Amino acid sequence: MAFEIPSDLNPELVALAWMIGSWEGAGKSSYPGTEDRDFGQRIDISHNGGDFLHYFSQTFEVDEEGKATKPLEMETGFWRPQRDASLEVVMSHPSGVVEIWYGHISGAKIELATDAVARTKTAPDYTAGHRLYGNVESDLLWTFDRAAEGHPLQSYQWGRLKRVSS
Repeated sequence: MAFEIPSDLNPELVALAWMIGSWEGAGKSSYPGTEDRDFGQRIDISHNGGDFLHYFSQTFEVDEEGKATKPLEMETGFWRPQRDASLEVVMSHPSGVVEIWYGHISGAKIELATDAVARTKTAPDYTAGHRLYGNVESDLLWTFDRAAEGHPLQSYQWGRLKRVSS
């Protein structure tokens, strides 16, 4: 599905315009101490005319036909591009984790690293992350490396999603 830059898009968001819309697809998860898992995912990225994007992602278990059967993880936040092509992202999770990410926009590639991870008393042990997002053949590809449960930063999740609406 092709996309076009919304006419009401704040000029500060042009570098991220390719991300706006809804994306669906599949991903994989692999990390020490956990079972490898395939999952489905939906990401919604929207704007309201301000100088930020709202980001919402949900992953879920899928059956043999690829239909969602059980919710897994969710995250939501705000993506704030800066004039020097840097990017600030604030994300929160229902598990009790809040992250502050800093990164860089380079065309249709975004690279982010955590600056801070805050956790509630009952949240999982997670201390650092690194993410890549990219537009490849009109699909949204992403990877997430994390340091958690005493393990150093390493591959955790990755996915490929197709645009379902803009």
